[in-house]
Amino acid sequence: MARIVFVGAGQVDLIRRVVSDLFLASALKGRLEIVLHDDDPGHLATAEALVRALDAESGAAARITACPDRRRALDGAAFVISHVDRGGFEAALRDFEIPRRYGLRQTIGDTIGIGGVFRGLRSIPFFVRLGHEMAELCPEAWLLNGSDPMAMIGWAVHEATGFERFAGMCHAVCDTHAYLADLLGRDLDEVTFLSAGLNHQSFVLRFEAGGRSLYPELDAALAADPDLGRHVRMEMYRRFGYFPTQSSEHAAEYVPWFMRHEAETERLGVPMEEFLRRFGKDMHAYEETRRALAAGRPLLIRWQHQEPAAAAILAMLTGRGKEVYVNVRNGGLIGNLPENCCVEVPATADATGLHPRPVGDLPVQLVALHRTFLNVVELTVRAVLDGDRRHVHHAAMLDPNTAATLPLPAIEELCDELIEAHGELLPEAIRR
Repeated sequence: MARIVFVGAGQVDLIRRVVSDLFLASALKGRLEIVLHDDDPGHLATAEALVRALDAESGAAARITACPDRRRALDGAAFVISHVDRGGFEAALRDFEIPRRYGLRQTIGDTIGIGGVFRGLRSIPFFVRLGHEMAELCPEAWLLNGSDPMAMIGWAVHEATGFERFAGMCHAVCDTHAYLADLLGRDLDEVTFLSAGLNHQSFVLRFEAGGRSLYPELDAALAADPDLGRHVRMEMYRRFGYFPTQSSEHAAEYVPWFMRHEAETERLGVPMEEFLRRFGKDMHAYEETRRALAAGRPLLIRWQHQEPAAAAILAMLTGRGKEVYVNVRNGGLIGNLPENCCVEVPATADATGLHPRPVGDLPVQLVALHRTFLNVVELTVRAVLDGDRRHVHHAAMLDPNTAATLPLPAIEELCDELIEAHGELLPEAIRR
């Protein structure tokens, strides 16, 4: 049986989507062992009840275990799916409320920016421990990570642990491909795509049908509908020449040109503090799942696009090759980005594993954007791995949105206040 471990069982919506995909695969009937781990007993009990309900509904005949001991859960795993949010809603709220008092506006705050830096400071130590544990207990397993900030976590896990079977899994690329095909009225299967870059800042490098670029059709659609162009990602496309794979809500806060200008955020429809609303929806989904379980309502999802982590696992277990997009150590996959950084590229998943495909050099204007992004990523990773509080300040100082909004003394003061507010959620060396 393939042992699939979920670390972070409180993310019941993710578990529901992934497990539905796995349990509906007839080739895997009776072949799956689902192990659930979470530090919160209530979350763990809910996740176990959910997976047992999905098993009964699908007839998957899986072996299901709830395991409070993470080391015991990991022992012998073939796949580990992680979605962990250190500090939960209260920590996220601090990431927004304290910067707001300084006049710093954010939308999602989970990747770079002040919110991304502090989410990284909270998350990296956990994932480094997880990488060490997997290297010891299940060295052949794949860690399929859904937690943000993905580019920071991937870099830190590789550098600090040497564990190489890390792949960040994100919806953004595949969702963008589907969006672009639909926008031009084409079936997804008839369009050829190639996207690459960094998680939450990749770009569509090839957008073709029948060997012909579809970018001229996108330009015509934009010209015909002025409202279509009133989004951050369209602004980025027009100026940089390639369509970004991340939503406008995310993309707005990775660059210096939008968030500090209220007229621009209103013109482009950028919602402030969107992440807190999304977090609220996740908490509502958790409670809805509990109510559905209590009422005995069906929970199996039969109609969705395949969840990226599930698609990768299905391809590896069945041997039916599948293209997936992964976030992995660069190592030359993108020639003009640093070797150690974590890049987003296409990969083939098959019976022999996950095989990222080299993309070559990216257009110089995209690499320039990525280097700015990576300044924040690298300095946050260094802050944790080197135990150097100064690098927290440096990461914030070089963050595009923060630097465009605040002077240096205010950036240092903001960082110090956030360090104090998050307390023991942060590494001890950074709190000194």
